[in-house]
Parts: sequence; C-alpha cells; structure tokens
Amino acid sequence: MFYWKPEQEVYLIEQVLFKKKYTIREFYRALYKGFHTFKDLRMGKKSGRLSNHFVERIMLAVTEVNGCEVCSYAHTKIALEQGMDEKEIKGLLSGTASDIPEDEMLAILFAQHYADTKGNPTEESWNRILAAYGEQTALGILGATRLIMAGNIYGLAMSALKSRIKGRPVKGFSFIYEAGMLISAVPFLPAAVIHAFILKRMQSPMIQFEPEKAGQGTLTN
Repeated sequence: MFYWKPEQEVYLIEQVLFKKKYTIREFYRALYKGFHTFKDLRMGKKSGRLSNHFVERIMLAVTEVNGCEVCSYAHTKIALEQGMDEKEIKGLLSGTASDIPEDEMLAILFAQHYADTKGNPTEESWNRILAAYGEQTALGILGATRLIMAGNIYGLAMSALKSRIKGRPVKGFSFIYEAGMLISAVPFLPAAVIHAFILKRMQSPMIQFEPEKAGQGTLTN
C-alpha cells in the first residue's frame, strides 16, 4: 500500500510490493529485449495503433505483477496526467481487471503472463495476441511489455535500496544485490543497445522458440 500526492490530492493504491526478484542475467536479457522491440512500440504509438492509455495499462499491469514501488509511483503519475480514471489505475495496481476496455483485455492478460513468467510466455499466448491484433500491433504490445519489464527489474532493486536506507530492508534482498543490480546498468545499457542493434541487422525474430520445447512454449532470446 502506498500514497502518491499530486497537488494536495491523495490517492491510495492497494498493491503488494516486491513480489518478484530477478537475477543480473535476467536484467540484461530484459534490457536487450526491450531495446530490440522499442522501435515497434514507438511505431505503434505513432501510427495510433497503441494509444497512450493502452500503453499505460500494459505498464501498470506488468508493474502490479512485479510489485515495483518506484515504477508504480511513476506510472500512476503519468496515467493521471494523461487523464486515466483513478479507479481504473487502482484496479490495475491491485490486480483487478474490471475497468479495462474489452478490446485491450487480451493484451493486458498477455503482459501479465509475460511478467509472471519472467519474460518467457507460452507460444500459445503469443499466437493469440498475433491473431487478435495483427503482427504490427502485437509487436507494439510486446515492446511496451518488455520496456516496463526492464524498468521494473531495475526499479525493484532501487526501491529495495531506498527502503533499506530508511531502515526497512526488504525480505529476500541484500545490499550487495541491490547495489550490484544498480551498478550493472552502467555496462549493461550500451552492451544491450549494441546487442539489440545486431539482432536487428541479422533480422533475428522478435520471439524465438527453442525447437525441442516449442510445444511447451519456452522462449529464448
């Protein structure tokens, strides 16, 4: 549970924080995947296929699954400034889907599933997104999901470190982990950009399934 106070108004959000913990390797994978599909997110927004509210719903839904405190604050602020309904924001951050537009529901469920599996959704779930939205919009949805995943992983460590400094260490986290995750961003960011650029140049698939596990939907890359 946390509060955010813009211009003397207080919004109460019911949310369970620090629900997941990621390894440094998982952070790097999330980074280069995020950069790999960033252009698709940008094109989806530019073309109008993905509205600002649609993107924020995806990001709030993923943030709820991971329980990232700083991302919750940031995207609550963005969503409110964009005119999203306070009740809907509260619902997304507490895991309630009743106020999500019907035509966006499948995308939100996919984004939650992506986060819940730490970036390894099933092949079936991805095929449903392709069938429902078409390839270009589906890639934009994937781009939004991956971008906030990378932000959440970094934000979880940042939130845990801030909580530790305030005398409230988070169970399961350590100072070495928190500091290491934050410091790793320095070498990881340029490396991930280059990695994503190479994947683009090689025309590598946005999602690549391992052949021997394709039936189970396990993803690589």
